[in-house]
Amino acid sequence: MYSIAIEEETLEITSANAVPESRDFELIKMAKVGSTAAFKELYESNVKRIYTVCLRFAQDMDMADELTQEVFIKAWEKLHTFQFQSKFSSWLYSIASNQFLMHKRSEKRFLRHVEEFGEQAMRDNPVFRAHGSNDYGIDLETALAKVPEQARMVFILHDIEGYKHHEISEIMNIEVGTSKAHLHRARRILREELSK
Repeated sequence: MYSIAIEEETLEITSANAVPESRDFELIKMAKVGSTAAFKELYESNVKRIYTVCLRFAQDMDMADELTQEVFIKAWEKLHTFQFQSKFSSWLYSIASNQFLMHKRSEKRFLRHVEEFGEQAMRDNPVFRAHGSNDYGIDLETALAKVPEQARMVFILHDIEGYKHHEISEIMNIEVGTSKAHLHRARRILREELSK
């Protein structure tokens, strides 16, 4: 009984910073059979990191909020497919990258429709022209926004979040070589943007 209390106490101390993988797996098993309390704990221990990644992907706080919500809704819906072969956070990153890419595809389709029906009106509107001419100093986030989506995602996962290329290939469902090429491209663009 005493050793269990010590283990639980240790678990509480570590869960303040990060939930140990075995605890995540334990919570996932409970959530898979319907425990909303277990899923809530998984949510609370991962939401800040997922929001940060979504914010870096999207470069927009409102979209990051929306993506974060979507990630956890998808995670709840698809929890039965989690195979315990990777970290739960890696699985969540995979969902986040897929949700972001889906948003971008939808956005591109929407923009195509806008262009078809209102390209002339948008081009002639002085509000739209002025919006594109902000002359602010370039910082990392601004420079990062100029990196193409997939290269930006690889850069964030590799250089900021610390994932290895083989992990990124699983998260983003791309080849290791493609991950390396995206990272090289992202770094080159960032160097160029930050040196202006």
